[in-house]
Amino acid sequence: MLSPRIALTCALAFGAPLSSALAQDTQRFRTDKIEVIVETVARNLENPWGLAFLPDNRLLVTERSGRLRIVDAGGNPSEPIKGLPRLSVRGQGGLLDVALDPAFAQNRLVYLSFAEDRGEGRNGTSVARGRLSQDGTALEGTEVIFRQEPSYAGTHHFGSRLVFGRDGNLFVTLGERNDLRDKAQNLNNHLGKIVRIKPTGGAAPDNPFLDREDTRPEIWSSGHRNVQSAALHPTTGELWTVEHGARGGDEVNIPQKGRNYGWPVISYGVHYSGQKIGEGTKKTGLEQPVYFWDPSIAPSGMAFYTGDQFPAWRGSILVGALAGKLVTRLETNGNRVTGEERMLQQLGERIRDVRQGPDGLVYLLTDSRNGRILRMKPAT
Repeated sequence: MLSPRIALTCALAFGAPLSSALAQDTQRFRTDKIEVIVETVARNLENPWGLAFLPDNRLLVTERSGRLRIVDAGGNPSEPIKGLPRLSVRGQGGLLDVALDPAFAQNRLVYLSFAEDRGEGRNGTSVARGRLSQDGTALEGTEVIFRQEPSYAGTHHFGSRLVFGRDGNLFVTLGERNDLRDKAQNLNNHLGKIVRIKPTGGAAPDNPFLDREDTRPEIWSSGHRNVQSAALHPTTGELWTVEHGARGGDEVNIPQKGRNYGWPVISYGVHYSGQKIGEGTKKTGLEQPVYFWDPSIAPSGMAFYTGDQFPAWRGSILVGALAGKLVTRLETNGNRVTGEERMLQQLGERIRDVRQGPDGLVYLLTDSRNGRILRMKPAT
């Protein structure tokens, strides 16, 4: 495997905004492979976090402040959908990711991850599901199907992405809540873990720790810091993730059943204070990342590109960056990352989520109080 420490040549994107009156809504950028146009689909969203495409191609979008909306073809957000669970909107918490049931066309089930208010100032990442009403105005029969334990009074590192596996079970990525980082190494809690649950809740069959009394049976993998990017590989069906490091050490991983990914025992970054993390970068029994960034780009949201609109990107991973204010394109060969291209830096936007649309175009969420849904398409 090519060491991720090897310096890779980055083709940095550059571009100039259009000179028309629509410059703020439509910009043209040159990338390593193709010239692209980035256009605004919708605006005035408060810190949008997660995005899903309904069968009629309307967009279902979460706002961290606690609203779930449908955006129509004209870019108009609906009134907030009713029937959401009890949220804790503090710090990095609030309404997070959204995913449709694989059989949504038949059952209209929507899954949400969120910071749940547990009372007495405590909170934790939870997953709920409800049935989207026929008129799209409410989630009906909403129920919480998973709760991260233990709850905590902090406001950081909730995770959390939702990804359905090909077997119909649901992966949920969970942060280690920052102050409780050492618990990421302990299997008797859900902190710093990826869990795999049935769509109705409860541990999925064949999870690695079902027969151990001292563990949480929902756990799939451990030793994670704060995973805010996750997607299935289009060929293998394996889960890939990208997680936040501290100062450096953002990681691409392929979380395998029962394995430990090291946080906070090993890391390629350092604490924000500059102090060393754990025992170094490697330790027997702890997994190495497929790729890492140092310095950090603060990754959030990812998609494998499989469409026809950008044929030169097929097989690449597109990852949003918050602190980096860019989209990075990772070229892959099997389970290796072989190159990186950094794009759209001139937008100057924190990119919270990245999705491939059913039209083969790339959709982005910008993380701000006046957040936007952006669409990236070929310039020709």
